[in-house]
Amino acid sequence: MRIAWRDLNDRLVMEVLAVMIDLSVASPATTIPYNTRIVMLGTLLLGMCSGVVGVFMLLRKKALVGDVASHAALPGIGIAYLVVEAFSPGAGKSLPWLLVGASLSAAGGVIVTNLIQRTRLIKEDAALGIVLSLFFGAGIVLLTIIQGMKTGSAAGLNDFIFGKAAAMTAADVLLIAAASSVVLFVCLALFKEFAVLCFDEEYARALGWPVQRLDLLLTALVVGVTVIGMQSVGLLLVVALLVIPPTAARFWSDRLGPMVLIAGVVGGASSSIGVLLSASIRQLAAGPTIVLISALLFGVSLVFGSVGGTFWQWQRQRIASRHKGQLDLLRAGYEALEDRLAPADLASKTTTRELPDLTPFPLTSETLVAARSWSSKRVAELLRSVIAEGWLRQDSDGQYRFTLAGTRIAARAVRNHRLWELYLIHFAEVAPGRVDREADLIEHVLEPGIIEQLEELLEHEHPRAVPESPHP
Repeated sequence: MRIAWRDLNDRLVMEVLAVMIDLSVASPATTIPYNTRIVMLGTLLLGMCSGVVGVFMLLRKKALVGDVASHAALPGIGIAYLVVEAFSPGAGKSLPWLLVGASLSAAGGVIVTNLIQRTRLIKEDAALGIVLSLFFGAGIVLLTIIQGMKTGSAAGLNDFIFGKAAAMTAADVLLIAAASSVVLFVCLALFKEFAVLCFDEEYARALGWPVQRLDLLLTALVVGVTVIGMQSVGLLLVVALLVIPPTAARFWSDRLGPMVLIAGVVGGASSSIGVLLSASIRQLAAGPTIVLISALLFGVSLVFGSVGGTFWQWQRQRIASRHKGQLDLLRAGYEALEDRLAPADLASKTTTRELPDLTPFPLTSETLVAARSWSSKRVAELLRSVIAEGWLRQDSDGQYRFTLAGTRIAARAVRNHRLWELYLIHFAEVAPGRVDREADLIEHVLEPGIIEQLEELLEHEHPRAVPESPHP
């Protein structure tokens, strides 16, 4: 019996997919060619499915399992073609049988990788490299043999290596949709179990969960996604859909639920945009374009991601650096004016609400430059920022004076600095000559709870609101 999957109920499949795609006659989708919409739907489902599964593999630190599965699938494709050709000449390129062969071969590659790792003599990266190169080499040999056959030129098996989304039919999309639905259903049904498996495998074992079976199921999902994605992006690039969307999602959320959702959106969006660009620009392959779009979205996430984006990290570091400089400036100003206060007045201030009044005393920028060894430009920038905060004010003669709010901020900064200095001297045995620099490194990250503990340790020896400086 000749196998004709591509002709099996093709008209019925096309009608079903037409209903799924054409939401309305006036929809903007009607301006997109039908074949492009077919391909876009298939790659959209594939991208979403890959992103969701890839999150769990990324958190399991097994992101490259998909790479092994994709390369290991190639000999299975060749063997499936040869077997089908032997029993039904001319039907060797039947997609279902090729996918079955690819699935079995990919699963075999993953199993061999695990067996090699169990020897404990070969690390994971070496095991992955061995299996990947071995199976891929075997697949290339089989393809060479097939090309030498009379029907080999018609096989078109090279499309599985580099991908050819344009050759996707409605029946192929239906197959991808069915497989993607199964994968997504399993991920949603076992979301809690997969989450615990990713973050605390030992806890899952303590609960009595079948950890090995869950891990095997997750690997099977990866193999399934890899196999169904080979036709669109190719086995060399399908791993990108498993790795890039989850990695991009990691920069937007540190919670598993939103991360899975974002990864699915990134995978689906990159696939759809890649297909549209490929259809709009001639001789632009869909598979590599999809990967490049996903890489572009990853780059955007890397820079602007709300959790770990480099831009926001730079912003936070800049703000923290400016705040640190402001506190250092106020502390330098406080210490410069401290000598003008009467000792009796300082000694009488025993709580943070009883602070010495610094508002009558003028302060010059030259004094601050000398106190901190800063450049005049740096001091001028910090002065403008603290004036904007309302902590200092500038007189008409160009001198500066503390405001009441600035006095409180400065006194708190000096107090935290000196409490830490005293702690280092009394309990860490740091020399007084070195303690100032040591305290500079830590004072800005002291939390309120640590400050309270320092106060309890040192309140009897240093009852003043602002302790005396322990060094000259």
